[in-house]
Amino acid sequence: MSETHGHHEHHGDHGQHSDHGHHGGHGGGVSWSMAATATLHCLTGCAIGEVLGMVIGTALGWSNAPTIALAIALAFVFGYLLTMIPVRRAGLSWGQALKVALAADTVSIVVMEIVDNGVMLIIPGAMDAGLTSGLFWGALAVAFLVAFLVTTPINKWLIGKGKGHAVVHAYH
Repeated sequence: MSETHGHHEHHGDHGQHSDHGHHGGHGGGVSWSMAATATLHCLTGCAIGEVLGMVIGTALGWSNAPTIALAIALAFVFGYLLTMIPVRRAGLSWGQALKVALAADTVSIVVMEIVDNGVMLIIPGAMDAGLTSGLFWGALAVAFLVAFLVTTPINKWLIGKGKGHAVVHAYH
């Protein structure tokens, strides 16, 4: 593990980030709303990738293992991509943007993927329910909620240490 990990910065709408203020002092200055916002950004990228992976795997009739592997791979791709876009706009090269995204989001995505895929696997029938099933989408919503609740305090701690999502703010 490198010394920096954390969360996703998504979307081109920087207006919604104005409540973050400046992260001076770090330490105890990280609000729960800041951590929750960072976690929601991460969850957005993860959710896009997860849902696409589940849809593609299910549509192709794949079993759970390859479907989950695809969902996780796409969650990382979209998670990192949604961090890289605003950082690229700030003038960094793709290579520099990737380094920032890896530093900002890796821990966060790993935790989120373990939790939400774990929840999907323990809810009886969720993985086999199919895309037209309320059980599948309900289970996925519960999985994302649990992942959000588990990941937010981790992000709060990381941002407080000047790591994770805090890395991205240097480029805003």
